[in-house]
Amino acid sequence: MTPRQTRPPQRSRRRAVGQSTKEVNIRTTDTAPEPDGLKIIPIGGLEEVGRNMTLFEYKGDIVIVDMGLQFPEDDMPGIDYIIPNIEYLKGKEKNILGVVITHGHLDHVGAISHLIPKLGYPPVYATGLSRGIILKRHDDFPKAGKLEIHTVKKTDNLTLGHFKIEFFHVNHNIPDSVGIALHTPEGTVIHTGDFKFDHSPIGDEPADIARIVQLSSKDGGVLVMLSDSTNAEDSGYTISERQVQESLDAIIKDAPGRVIAATFGSLISRIQQLVNIAEKYGRKLAIDGYSMKTNVEIAKELGFIKAKKDTFIPINDVNKYAPEKIIIACTGAQGEGEAVLMRIAHKEHRFVQIQKGDSVIFSSSVVPGNERSVSSLKDILMYQGARIIHSKLMDVHASGHAQAEDLKLMLNLVKPKYLIPIHGNHYMLRMHGAIAESIGMPSENVLILGNGKPTVFKDGKAHILESRVPTDYVMVDGLGIGDVGQVVLRDRQLMAQDGIFVIISTIDTKTGKLKGNPDIISRGFVYLRESQELLMDVRKRVRKIIEGSFATEHTLNASYLKDEIRNKTGQFLFQKTERRPMVIPVIIEI
Repeated sequence: MTPRQTRPPQRSRRRAVGQSTKEVNIRTTDTAPEPDGLKIIPIGGLEEVGRNMTLFEYKGDIVIVDMGLQFPEDDMPGIDYIIPNIEYLKGKEKNILGVVITHGHLDHVGAISHLIPKLGYPPVYATGLSRGIILKRHDDFPKAGKLEIHTVKKTDNLTLGHFKIEFFHVNHNIPDSVGIALHTPEGTVIHTGDFKFDHSPIGDEPADIARIVQLSSKDGGVLVMLSDSTNAEDSGYTISERQVQESLDAIIKDAPGRVIAATFGSLISRIQQLVNIAEKYGRKLAIDGYSMKTNVEIAKELGFIKAKKDTFIPINDVNKYAPEKIIIACTGAQGEGEAVLMRIAHKEHRFVQIQKGDSVIFSSSVVPGNERSVSSLKDILMYQGARIIHSKLMDVHASGHAQAEDLKLMLNLVKPKYLIPIHGNHYMLRMHGAIAESIGMPSENVLILGNGKPTVFKDGKAHILESRVPTDYVMVDGLGIGDVGQVVLRDRQLMAQDGIFVIISTIDTKTGKLKGNPDIISRGFVYLRESQELLMDVRKRVRKIIEGSFATEHTLNASYLKDEIRNKTGQFLFQKTERRPMVIPVIIEI
């Protein structure tokens, strides 16, 4: 998919940290003891959009497809992103023969630098653009060691133990995307990766339909296909990037001033479209946004973006040209606080501020959950005199994922015996399953799985196992990996909702008397200067708790006092305010 560089591409279904999602109506084709066959285990990507990672295991040999991250949800304050749980692979590191990558988006490659060192540095296989993106990201992890990463072409063959692997070209909204055919003694598996069919793409070739048919016809046909479900709820076909370029051309041709196009940092095809239009109308193109500049440089170096030498200019040179000669491509179409477009809107950008006559194109779909921030951003831009164009007005964005008719086409090309819908929330997987059944696939051959639910294929039959491997969230927070669990996250949520209330009490251990009044610190709960009566009541209650306890026990039990202060003060504050701040008692003994 097309992940944003700083925020989630789509909100996944919420789940408590450390708790497996309850599986709904999993169809079990066989409940016999686990057979010795081809085991497929989705580690992530089947209960969310992101964190894509799937294991294929046969007689001890393990091949992994993709190793991505998932961006945090609204109820995960402070979390940078989430990576797959690899507990199942502990002790099996030597069995991992390779990690095969379908494309370069972070929800498919973003966990590599975290997980590859823990797995003993197995080799990674990726196409040229994906390899470049992985290595550039890996530069941010200097302590992670050196990757063994091999460049593969779309026509290459790999042999990894019992797995013979071939690739086929698919369209997505990043070039150099591939699907994978894994030939095993139990049959052929097709993994589509993220895909769509675009018969007139920009900066890419159409999906290789002939090769898909060829690979699917080998060895008696395809046993099982794992296929992208992200757009399964959308009818029809995904529009072509050619249509997007025509819309952008019409806008830019008549634009009286600068054109600012905001999109995803990894949307290379959109940059190529803007290059084509800039050169057609004699404009210069400036790129801004760390992720976008990085990806554009990699794509230019590898030949995925083709431009004349003088088409691109530095962002600090935009004011040297007349407004009608400038196009700016930047990040920030989702209203991210630190992204370029938001900084432009708030007049915090060093070189670009909105001028009357500017046209701002939101060349992306709005990620669910970001509607409010995007709407506010549009308001700010329009107040400053900009003209706003977005995908509901014109075709200025095309999804990178197959819609219902594209999914039917893939099913009819591959003709798999079984289908495992992947890459999406549970309802997306169900929608994909319904599409398969609508074109004649038996319902018992549509396997709707959950993360960690293994399926074994033996003698042409699927056996969904009752067991489940660990897939709990592993959260990355700064330098910490996996050290933020359910308790820490719950505390952060409490602080975000009702604030914290710190009570510092200094006690004479000989007499049990307080030295002065307790000091109180409130953050995000009440404003101290306007709550003196409440604070006075709290101090009286704390004094009573401490001195009453000492009078009864004739000793100072700091642990007991903290619990009493926390519980009783919390109850009192709720009675007075109907809010539950995190109460933190601090006892200083002198």
